[in-house]
Amino acid sequence: MKNECDPKNKKMAEEFPGGLKWTKQRKRVYQILKDVTEPLSAAQIYARMDAWEQEQYAVSTIYRILAAFEENSLVDKTTWMGEGTVVYELKHPGHVHYAVCLECHKRIPLEHCPLHMSASHLHPADGKQEYEADGFTVVSHKIELYGYCKECQEKR
Repeated sequence: MKNECDPKNKKMAEEFPGGLKWTKQRKRVYQILKDVTEPLSAAQIYARMDAWEQEQYAVSTIYRILAAFEENSLVDKTTWMGEGTVVYELKHPGHVHYAVCLECHKRIPLEHCPLHMSASHLHPADGKQEYEADGFTVVSHKIELYGYCKECQEKR
């Protein structure tokens, strides 16, 4: 019987969110996503899992795990514009935007949101940050900026 007061069980609960059965494979995918600074495709996750554990998992297993994570609101699923590649990242408070290099395809997380919403348009009364413009209420957004990273600019 598990001791709920056991610090090990508390650490495990903090490390892996509730609401989902945490199999060995799910824990590995979660840990991989937790340790990276940019979103990964299922193939990238598969490659990291294979190298890390040196076990063979079917790519379909990774897709099923990511679908379960998405259903339980643990990940954000995004399609990179221009490539059509579907990538996944753990949900974080707030949001992250990326600058994408057109040459090497490196993704650089931006420190600040380039979309500045006027404070007069935010609705903090209900705790949600919403922006209203022309009768349309924006509740979320994703932005990718395209250009050339420092290394690729130097090559050009």
